[in-house]
Amino acid sequence: MTSPTPPPSPERARLAGALRELKDRTGLSLAGLAAKTTFSKSSWDRYLNGRTLAPREAVRELCRLAGEPEGRCLALWEIAESEGSGRAAERVEPVSRPAPPAPEQPAPAGARHPVRDGSAYRRATLAAVLASVSAVVVGALAAVALLLPGRGGGPGAALSPPPSATGPRCRGAVCEGKSPMRMKCAGAPRTLAAYRTATGAWLELRYSQECGTSWARMWGTRIGDRLEMSAAPGAGTAEDRVRGVRIEDGVDADSYVYTPMTAATPGSVVRACFDPAAGGGEECFDSRIAR
Repeated sequence: MTSPTPPPSPERARLAGALRELKDRTGLSLAGLAAKTTFSKSSWDRYLNGRTLAPREAVRELCRLAGEPEGRCLALWEIAESEGSGRAAERVEPVSRPAPPAPEQPAPAGARHPVRDGSAYRRATLAAVLASVSAVVVGALAAVALLLPGRGGGPGAALSPPPSATGPRCRGAVCEGKSPMRMKCAGAPRTLAAYRTATGAWLELRYSQECGTSWARMWGTRIGDRLEMSAAPGAGTAEDRVRGVRIEDGVDADSYVYTPMTAATPGSVVRACFDPAAGGGEECFDSRIAR
C-alpha cells in the first residue's frame, strides 16, 4: 500500500495561500493570469497549489495585478525560499559596496557600447579598493576593541557586541510561549514524530537542540481545528506545560500553523493532541527526545 504524499513544506504552503487570496482578489482565472503575466497557466496552477515555489518575479507580478504592496508576500517568499534551499539556519546579509561613479563622458548617439574615460575608470577602481580596505580595517579594529580589557577589568566590559542576526533569539525557558518562527528556532529543527488524523490533517512534533525547545505544527486542517502540545515533567519541571493553537480562518487552513514553544531537553517526553472541529474525538501521539 502506497503511503499518502505529504503536502508541500509549511513555508511554501503559507506563501501559496497568500497568492491564492491575491488571485481571488483579481477575479482572474488561471488562463487570465497567464494572459496578463509572463508565466503560463500550468505554472500558476503549481504555484497556487504549493507544488512548486513561485519565482520572485511571479509573486511581484501577482501583487501588481491585485493592487497589493509587495512587502508581505515577498517576505513570505524569502522564508519559503530560505527553508527550501537550507539557508534559513545560516543567512548572512550581503555587504553593501559603494557603486563606482558614473563615467564622466556620456555615450555618443548611436554607439553600441558606452565610452568610458580612462582616468574616471581608474579613479572608480581605486575608490572601490579603498572602500574594501577600509571595511577590513574597521572590522579588525572592532574585533580588537572587543578583546581589550574594559574599565571594569573583564574583557570587553565597556562594550556590548550587537546581537546575532542569524542565530536564535532565545533559548530554554526564555522561549516559553513564543513563536518558533519569530524566534528563529525553526531554521533546522528535528522532527520527532509525524501523525495523520482521521480527518486527514497532518501533525508533527518538532525539537530544536539549539534553542532547547519543542513545539507542534499542523496542516491540511479545517477552520476550528485545535492542536495542543506539552512537555512532560521529565523535562525537569513540576507540571506539564501546555501550548495550543487554533485554526482561525481559511489562510490558516491552507497553511502550516505552529503552536508556541515550550522548553524541552533530551529525555523529555513531548505530546501533541488534535481536537477536530468536525468532532470525532481527540487524537494524541507522543515522542521522547533522544539523549
